[in-house]
Amino acid sequence: MSRDVTATLREIAFLLERQNAPTYRVRAFRRAAAVVDDRADLDQRVAAGTLTDLEGIGRTTADVIAEAHRGETPGYLARLRAEARVPERGRAVREALRGDCHTHSDWSDGGSPIAEMAEAARSLGHEWVALTDHSPRLKVARGLSAERLREQLGVVAELNRELAPFRVLTGIEVDILGDGALDQDPELLGELDLVVASAHSELRMSSAPMTRRLVAAASSGKVDVLGHCTGRLIGERKRAQSTFDAREVFTACREHGVAVELNSRPDRLDPPRELVRLAAELGCDFAIDSDAHAPGQLDWLDNGCARAEECGIDRERVINTRPAARLRARR
Repeated sequence: MSRDVTATLREIAFLLERQNAPTYRVRAFRRAAAVVDDRADLDQRVAAGTLTDLEGIGRTTADVIAEAHRGETPGYLARLRAEARVPERGRAVREALRGDCHTHSDWSDGGSPIAEMAEAARSLGHEWVALTDHSPRLKVARGLSAERLREQLGVVAELNRELAPFRVLTGIEVDILGDGALDQDPELLGELDLVVASAHSELRMSSAPMTRRLVAAASSGKVDVLGHCTGRLIGERKRAQSTFDAREVFTACREHGVAVELNSRPDRLDPPRELVRLAAELGCDFAIDSDAHAPGQLDWLDNGCARAEECGIDRERVINTRPAARLRARR
């Protein structure tokens, strides 16, 4: 029974992450799951009403535990499930996706271990997920040095043996430096399954140098996906989009086999629709990515799928509808 209770608490944490709920709320349910997991005295504590005596169990989580222990669907969980219904728009695209090209773990600025992210991706029906933690220049995100990235490759190899046939693709979200160079050892980039390249700094540079910067990255021969290309933020935390010659940048992407990312984060939804339509007109491929930093955020793909449908993107041009072997063959 404690395993059923634990699963309920973890599902609530997942759905809260999907909603981009405050981190403290998500952690409360994950902490409660860890506390009650396989507790021998759970029956007695529920019966006696002493769950809140346990460190890490508050009134809300205690109510959820008690309801789940009785075999009921907690009201808290029922509400979250109702709010998480898959929208009709983009559903066909979503069903065609086999994986996610852009995710983060606690090796950089994500909140969960690699294995937890992989298991969440598998539970969503993915066949694979690309692990793309940040590169070293992004110190605020604990970007991976070449040494740490090589260490991570060993961890992923072991995890893939455990999870087969599901596969974690090795990767990185490499920073595009001001001159268009990539923030990682070029030979090491060549060893990875998938490379997302994104600009995270100097986003207000004028159009001409920003164009040269993005074209250089797309033309490097080391990049598979151009990540959140305008760098914009929307919603509460706003940041204007970068300016560049989108026709020139997307033409470089098409010519060098670089997919344009449809970033599904609700605070990004990058690029804007007019640029998505331009990239489609120019014949680019696309990657619909979650840019997830926590397990529940992997389910943000609905946002990108809806935008793909709105903009008339053919599913054959979305690279994460393809098997892992075909993606790896691109390299």
